[in-house]
Formats: sequence, structure tokens, C-alpha cells
Amino acid sequence: MGPTNIALVKLFRVDQDLREAQERYETAARSVRLLERRVAELTAKSDATTKALREQQAKAANFELEIKTRDEKIEKLRAQQSTARTNKDYQAFLTEINTEKVDKGKAEDEAMKAMESAERIAAELKVVQGQLGEEQAKLDETRGQLGGRLAELQADIDRIKPLRAAAYEAVPAKGRLAYDRIADRHDGDAMAPMEKPDPRYEEYGCGTCNMTLVTDVYNRLHSRDEVVLCPNCGRLMYIPADLPVDVAVHKPKEEKPKAVRKPRAPKAEKVDKSAAGVGAAVNRQTSAKAVVDSVDLEPEGAAAAAPDVTDPSEATTGEPVVSDTPGGTAG
Repeated sequence: MGPTNIALVKLFRVDQDLREAQERYETAARSVRLLERRVAELTAKSDATTKALREQQAKAANFELEIKTRDEKIEKLRAQQSTARTNKDYQAFLTEINTEKVDKGKAEDEAMKAMESAERIAAELKVVQGQLGEEQAKLDETRGQLGGRLAELQADIDRIKPLRAAAYEAVPAKGRLAYDRIADRHDGDAMAPMEKPDPRYEEYGCGTCNMTLVTDVYNRLHSRDEVVLCPNCGRLMYIPADLPVDVAVHKPKEEKPKAVRKPRAPKAEKVDKSAAGVGAAVNRQTSAKAVVDSVDLEPEGAAAAAPDVTDPSEATTGEPVVSDTPGGTAG
């Protein structure tokens, strides 16, 4: 791979280490965070309830002050009424006194409502403050149980962050732009390794979405410095360490030279059975004649034992001679 892809892979691995460290911290701190959230919620509720209680108390106090003011005014009007010289003045004071009494009654009703509301809110506040105290105690206990575990995990995160910053700066600007965009889309999981499902064939796939990839993707990553995206999930592709060229590129087996077969002897031509029979007979006759010729038909002393042949024709032909005498043959 080219320098851009190598730098992207280093950045991706550092990001993975950072995410794993943050996940470990989040797992250990989850119970603490839940209690902290609960304490914060109860604290906010307690503050809101306290504020509502104070508002109702202030409202009730205002109505009480209004009632007191109207009482004083009524008393003053009554004193003035007692000194009225005419009936008209007397009735005027009386009407004003009655109006003040009506307004005083309304203020007394509102003051009663405010006081009742304040009592109800005070009861709610007492419950909330009790819950807040319990949750705060749980939080303190949990923090004590974890001890320095959270501090260690936080120190691990702080150690990786500078490494991540250095790896990020090593990536060219174009690669950083693509990496940031894809990381935001996939929650930090910006890159995907190439896979080779079957070592017998030169076929590849995305290690994240299992999308089949063409052979050119591997060639571009291996021989060029290009940013290549998966056509399905859109992640940046890279060649993992366990997929070198000798594994990724399928090499066909060398064919062994085939053994040269010797030519077979031509088969004997078929012979006609009749001709074969004649030939066989001739051969047999020839063989018999050779055997007869090889045997000496006249052994020594055979001539003395042979009968005397008088008639030369008989001796020559070996056939009986017919006599001229009727009814007989030659002796």
C-alpha cells in the first residue's frame, strides 16, 4: 500500500485503541454515571420544588399582607363613618367598607389556597430530599468501591490521545477529509479490511459488510497510493497483514510434463478365413513333406528283403498287370 493508506491504517488502529479504552472506562463508570445522573435529576427536582414552595409561601404572605392592609382600611373607614354628618356620607362610607370586605374575603381565599399549595409542595420536597440523600449515599459508596480503577482507565485514555493526534497529523489532508467524513457516518468505524474467502480463487470481499469486490480493488491498493471505498458500505478499504501478495494473488499450479507414450505395434490385418484355411493346409503339407523327406525310407538291408519284381511295368507303376488270358490276372 501507498503512504496515504499506511498512514490511514495507523490512524484507524490508534482510534480503535482509543475507543476500546473509552469503552472500558465507560463500562467501569456506568454504575457511577447512572447514580450521578439520578443524583443530578433529584437535585434539579429538589431545587424546582424548593422554588415552587418559596413562590407559594411568598404568595400566601402577600395575601396575608393584603388582608392586613384591608383590615386597617376598613377600620379607618368605620372611624370616618362614625363622624359622618349626613346620611349620604354615611352610606358612602358603608359602601366602601363593604367593598373592602369583599376584596378582603377574596384575598383570604387566595391566601388559603397558597398556604395549602405550600404545604403540599413542602411534603413533596421532603420526599425528594429523602431520595436525594439515599442516592447520594449510594454514589459515594460506589465511588469508594471502584477506588483508583477509574483513575487508571482515564490515565490510559490520556496516554493514547497524543498518539492519536500524531497519527492524524501524519495523514495527508485529502485522506483526513475522507476519514473524518466516513468516521462520523459509521461512529468511528471508518475502515474495513479486505478478505479472501477462498484461497483457491482470486476473489475478494469487504471484511465489514461482506460485499464481493473486484480484483482491481486489491491491485489498486497494493500498487497505487489511492483512497479506495467499499461500493456497498462506503468504508475505506485496506489490505490486512494476513493477506500478503503470495496469499492474495492466486497462482495456478505448474503442470507436470506428460509422459510420452510409445507407439503401439500395428495390429495384424484380418485375413479371410478361407484364405487362412488354404494357407494352413499348404503349411501343413509342406511340414509333412519336410518330415517325410527327413526320414530315410530305405534302411540298410531293406533291398534283400524286398520281393523280386519280374514285370517291369509292375515294378514301375506299382499297379497289377492285366493278362491277355481271359479270366485271370498275371501272376
